[in-house]
Amino acid sequence: MRNYEAHGLVPPVERSASGYRKYTEEHVAYFTCIQAMSPGFGMDVTAQVMRLIQDRQLQAALWLVNEVQANLQRDKQLAERNVAMLEDGPAGKGEEAENNEWMTIGEVAAMTSLPSSTIRHWEKVGLITTSRDEKNGYRLFNRSQIRKIMLLRTLRPAVYSLSVVELKEAIANMNEEDVKEARNIALETLRYLDQMNLVQMRGVFYFYQLCKVVQLVEE
Repeated sequence: MRNYEAHGLVPPVERSASGYRKYTEEHVAYFTCIQAMSPGFGMDVTAQVMRLIQDRQLQAALWLVNEVQANLQRDKQLAERNVAMLEDGPAGKGEEAENNEWMTIGEVAAMTSLPSSTIRHWEKVGLITTSRDEKNGYRLFNRSQIRKIMLLRTLRPAVYSLSVVELKEAIANMNEEDVKEARNIALETLRYLDQMNLVQMRGVFYFYQLCKVVQLVEE
């Protein structure tokens, strides 16, 4: 609580004559809201929202919350596309042929709407592997490698949690040729996003409760 106060996430706290902090109902509402929002929205966004509420900038806070929820909806759509892409079953001759078709990092970046720097970073930390053009040394990607990138793409903006770490590790350790394993991970990602939707809903509830306590919304 002292840390939240020091970083300006809650209003200043009065002290008694003996130096003890005197918390009010308003402080309790802030503390409760922070604990409820941070798992679904992340601490950075939660901190911004708390400061905006103290400045009585309700609409700015609401749109910030809405942006995170919109990102979750986008991630869900990406995850559903990944599942659909993998629903055809194990790789056959058609996929084997596509695995011999190579794309450059620029082409993959354009296809996945990811910065090339992100793809290079994932390679550096061991989340993905790449192939190299024998003539010029440029990175090249086949369909199996792009599949990993698409799975990671879904989790890129996710709030840090043990579940996200485990999913990223599963993707990193996944056999690139194993379509069944990739499909299972894609389904697990969808389940994670469903859970995050519930976590965010709980955060929004306590956000609304805080807004009522500080009289930014009517009862």
